[in-house]
Amino acid sequence: MRRATLESRHLLKEARRILKKKGAQLPGAVAATVRAAMQGVVDASAAADVDRMRKANITLDEVMDDHLSFARKSTLREYAESIGVAIAVALLLRAFVVEAFQIPSGSMIPTLEVGDHIFVSKFSYGLSIPFTDTKILQYSQPARGDVIVFKFPQDTSTDYIKRVVGLPGDTVEVRQGQLYVNGNEIHRERVPERCHYSEVSTAGVPDDHDCERWVETLGKKVHDTILEPAHPAQDHPRTVIPPGEVFVMGDNRDNSYDSRKWGTVKMNLIKGRALIIWWSRGNSAPNPVGWAKAIRWKRFFTVVH
Repeated sequence: MRRATLESRHLLKEARRILKKKGAQLPGAVAATVRAAMQGVVDASAAADVDRMRKANITLDEVMDDHLSFARKSTLREYAESIGVAIAVALLLRAFVVEAFQIPSGSMIPTLEVGDHIFVSKFSYGLSIPFTDTKILQYSQPARGDVIVFKFPQDTSTDYIKRVVGLPGDTVEVRQGQLYVNGNEIHRERVPERCHYSEVSTAGVPDDHDCERWVETLGKKVHDTILEPAHPAQDHPRTVIPPGEVFVMGDNRDNSYDSRKWGTVKMNLIKGRALIIWWSRGNSAPNPVGWAKAIRWKRFFTVVH
């Protein structure tokens, strides 16, 4: 029944399209024959009689072959049009709605790990002209604690992902790993469990890290960060964020190349806000016992905090 119904809808849609575009060119008798065959399909569908529907579909298909073949689409054309529509929809979604990214480095551990695949909302803050940095509509700005994807200010062909810690007009400072915003110490609490993660270096050698895990409250966002006691603390002098720019940092505070090194990010370079981890692989998570090199199912479709 389902197959016969779909076929009926397809044939009726095609017949109506042809009659609408080419009906004036058809002899009256031909148009009447086609409409009679169409009515047969409609009546059979209303009766919900599968055998009758199949026969009516065959009849309409043959009538269209006999009289409307000059206007019918070939199977190749139908497939091409369907593929074209699918590609156009995908491009529009990617340009204005959501885009997929893969995390290439450990700068956002433990929130995002090497190999995580994420979806990024491209309409969270406004809309841009595709393939440009020009905003056509800006209706909000990032909040403190948002994880954003942006074009790296020193090389806009490269995308970075970091957490927003300072907004336009804010004063940001880092002392001994402690973040201060507008002179206020950002609240954080140490997680007592052992923290350890492992990455593979560019030379292909495992790189193990012992770390401290902290739960930080930034704005309305509560998230994890890590520090490495073996590394000197990356301090940053008091900095006032210029209008239209944000200050960003990685959650892996001692292994993040961020605003402490190269400055702030202009709003027009922001591509969107990280939404969810839709798939994850790798072995870089901080964990008391380490991670196996396998798909981490517990991170499948996880909201990014």
